[in-house]
Amino acid sequence: MMAVTWISAILVGAGCLALGFFIGARKPGRKFLLSKAAEILDGSIKGQTKGKGKGKPPLEIEKLAEIIEDFKMVLVVRNDLKMGKGKIAAQCSHATLGLYKKILHRAPKALNRWEMCGQVKVVVKIESEDDMLVLQEKAKSMAIPTHIVIDAGRTQIAPNSRTVMAVLGPADMVDDVTGGLKLL
Repeated sequence: MMAVTWISAILVGAGCLALGFFIGARKPGRKFLLSKAAEILDGSIKGQTKGKGKGKPPLEIEKLAEIIEDFKMVLVVRNDLKMGKGKIAAQCSHATLGLYKKILHRAPKALNRWEMCGQVKVVVKIESEDDMLVLQEKAKSMAIPTHIVIDAGRTQIAPNSRTVMAVLGPADMVDDVTGGLKLL
C-alpha cells in the first residue's frame, strides 16, 4: 500500500511539473503578442484622440536619466489650506499618480531611474497658491515635469483649489526648485 502511495505521488508531481513547463513555455510568446497588441492599440487610440499617429515627444528629463543617477520626487503641500492628515495623504497620492501617468510614456527612462533609486519622495510645505505657481514656473524653465492636483471640493476645502504639486527629476535639479522649503 505504501509503494502505491509513493508511485501515485510521484506521477502526480511529474504531471504537475510537465503541465507547468508546458504552460510556462507558451507564456512568453503570449506576453510578446499581448504587448505588441497593446502598443498597436495604444497607437491607434492616440491617433484617434490626437488626430495624428504619433504621441507627444519625449520630455527633456529623459535625456538626463541616461547620465544622472540620483532621481527623486518632491511633493509640495499648501499649508494655508489647513488640510487634515488624511486629506494631505490623499492629495499627495493624487499628485504622485498624476505625475507618474503624465511622464509614463514620455520619459520611461526617468521613471525607471527614479524607481531604481527607491522611489524617493520628500514632502514639503508652501504657504500659498501663488508661491506654488512660482515654483511650477521655475521647474518648467528647467524642463522638470510637474503635476498640480486640483481638488473637487467635496470634503474639506473649496472646489478647484490647487492642493499639492509633484516634481520629479534629478535630485540636484529638484533641490534647486524646492530646496528652500521646509519639511511638512
